[in-house]
Amino acid sequence: MEIYYAHPTQENIVGNVYKGKVEDVLPGLGSAFVDVGEKKSLFLSKGEINDQIMIEKGFKPWHGAAPINKLLRPGQTLTLQVRRGGIGSKNPQGTTKISLPGRFWVFLPTEDRLGVSRRIDSVRTQRRLRRIARELKKEGQGLIARTAAQTASKEELTRDYELLAQTWESIETAAKASSAPQLLYKGMGLVQTILRDRLLPDVAEVIVDSEFFYEKIQYFLEYMRMDNYKELVTLYKGKDHLFEHYHLEEQIQQTQSRRVPLAGGGSIVIDETEALIAIDVNTGGDVQHRNQRAAILNTNLEAASEIARQLRLRQMSGIIVVDFVDMDDAKDEQALIDRVKEELRKDRISADFVDLTGLGLVEITRKRAGESLADMLESAQFDA
Repeated sequence: MEIYYAHPTQENIVGNVYKGKVEDVLPGLGSAFVDVGEKKSLFLSKGEINDQIMIEKGFKPWHGAAPINKLLRPGQTLTLQVRRGGIGSKNPQGTTKISLPGRFWVFLPTEDRLGVSRRIDSVRTQRRLRRIARELKKEGQGLIARTAAQTASKEELTRDYELLAQTWESIETAAKASSAPQLLYKGMGLVQTILRDRLLPDVAEVIVDSEFFYEKIQYFLEYMRMDNYKELVTLYKGKDHLFEHYHLEEQIQQTQSRRVPLAGGGSIVIDETEALIAIDVNTGGDVQHRNQRAAILNTNLEAASEIARQLRLRQMSGIIVVDFVDMDDAKDEQALIDRVKEELRKDRISADFVDLTGLGLVEITRKRAGESLADMLESAQFDA
């Protein structure tokens, strides 16, 4: 289960592409602020300046980032994208390294690179996708194959690239015809993003309780050339609320609990702070009465799987520190590390095992992709 929430009163600008005007350049911080016509200007670091801009200014991208005051000046216009929303008083972050995600590709119109999703393990498939990407992309462009690309035909991959290339051409045309600040491209809404990314062959049904969204979904699937999925979409007409009918409210409530029970009798306790997320693993009460080593290992392995699931479910990110139950055997520690890595690979968001410290703490990092579920639900209750 995964939960996605769109705030009814807050517009999400992540993914939007703008023609912006540089307001201020701060060489000491290696950054600039760019006016894009929103409430807050975009914060742009020198690491987010694309290859094309660097080459135009006489720098070599492969030699690292150049001084930002040599690349940008106040009043200069440029095309950039929102890569991360602002939190609290912080400005949203921008990038000139535009990325347009499709169903099978992430298109990088200003970055000359090739990549394959790390969730595609087959070397043969990786080589096939890289070969097709080289055939499709133009010089100076980049393509990253998404996980869904591994089962796509060459025709499907070509159509997806063409759709993304057309989108970029429209953005370039709009940029030439407009003055800054100006919105050039609006990122997909939550429903469209979920359909694009999650509607895979293993999905049996899509249930929606709004006739408006039912029609919108049908149109979107046709636009994305995903017509074969249209018959999976069902309009729910039951008398009770859709979430109540499928007992989803109970599961959502469970995500707000600190303590998560494990099937084997143990539990994990999750505490979110501003600095990091701390997770404590507790054994069941009968550990002392069984094979203690095996019981502890089983509890830790079960906890590793559940922790990875909770990170996805609660949309937690940043630094995660896990205090597993102490183990004395090096083989057991390695088995735990292997399980953590295996479970993190299932995450669509970049999540990585960092280290098992001398104190027996496991460090994990997970890329931020929006607010955590706790923050979203809290803001929803506040607005209500």
